[in-house]
Amino acid sequence: MRNTAVAVAAALTFATFGGVAAAEPGTASSVSSVAKDGRTWNLQVYSAAMNKDITVQVQRPVDESKPAPNMYLLSGLDAGEGTASWQQQTDALTFLSDKQVNVVLPIGGRGSYYADWQQEDPALGVNKWQTFLTQELPPLLDETLGSTGLNSLAGLSTSGTAVLQMAEAKPGLFKSVAAYSGCAQIADPLGRQFVKLSVETWAGGNTVNMYGPDNDPAWAANDPVINAEKLRGTNLYISSGSGVPQPEDVRYYTEGKGPQGVVNLGLGIVIEGATNYCSHNLQSKLDSLGIPATYQFPPVGTHYWPYWEQALHDSWPVLAKGMGI
Repeated sequence: MRNTAVAVAAALTFATFGGVAAAEPGTASSVSSVAKDGRTWNLQVYSAAMNKDITVQVQRPVDESKPAPNMYLLSGLDAGEGTASWQQQTDALTFLSDKQVNVVLPIGGRGSYYADWQQEDPALGVNKWQTFLTQELPPLLDETLGSTGLNSLAGLSTSGTAVLQMAEAKPGLFKSVAAYSGCAQIADPLGRQFVKLSVETWAGGNTVNMYGPDNDPAWAANDPVINAEKLRGTNLYISSGSGVPQPEDVRYYTEGKGPQGVVNLGLGIVIEGATNYCSHNLQSKLDSLGIPATYQFPPVGTHYWPYWEQALHDSWPVLAKGMGI
């Protein structure tokens, strides 16, 4: 599928990229190497939980002589392995280049939802991404980058679910969290089907290896709406379009792409409409608990990168607040 289909179908591609085993099992997590290219640092970080090296790209702050907080940016289902990434589809790095922040972009985990899977998957391998991103990586970045210890986290589409899960799994680690076009509910039939479409239909994995069969309590244990109380105290930004396309959406999806373009447009409409429904359900749950959040629900918008680029810009004040900027 072309990049348009990738963007529509929750940032999908089937390009491969992976770390190789870097040490014997039981070795502690560590930064294996750092390659510097100006303000861009490419780190190889050994994950003991997954027993392999993970590439983590970091754009250093505008003033490298001073400590800076860390802002984690997670891509969608492709997880930065192909072209469907913040780096290649948006102006994120340019937008953040004049800010006193380390921009942290992990690469890897396609189709994993950045979750801790119950068992190894034949297609997607060993996935312990929540452990990596909430336990292994943060202290290593603080040490390697000399950061302030304050963190924010943002994600889109499938990672719009994952960022909320991580905030609930490790309350206080991420002071601010932004979720763009994510489906926060995963334990009910609609939310579970969204996960299955992403992981199984589009990425080739098996959600039984992820959270078990449909009646496994792990689904509810990892549902951000069910566990919304754990978001209390976190600066939250939640956004989603309505699914209604604008003329530029139609041109983006269909121009010169034939019948596949029409399919892509349909996917973009349906997926964004579904995430909008999920996001409003999250708002209702947070409101019932008296947990404040900033919401952005425009009356138009489909499931693709220009909207997420704008959402990053719009959510910057919320993200910056959590990082003390």
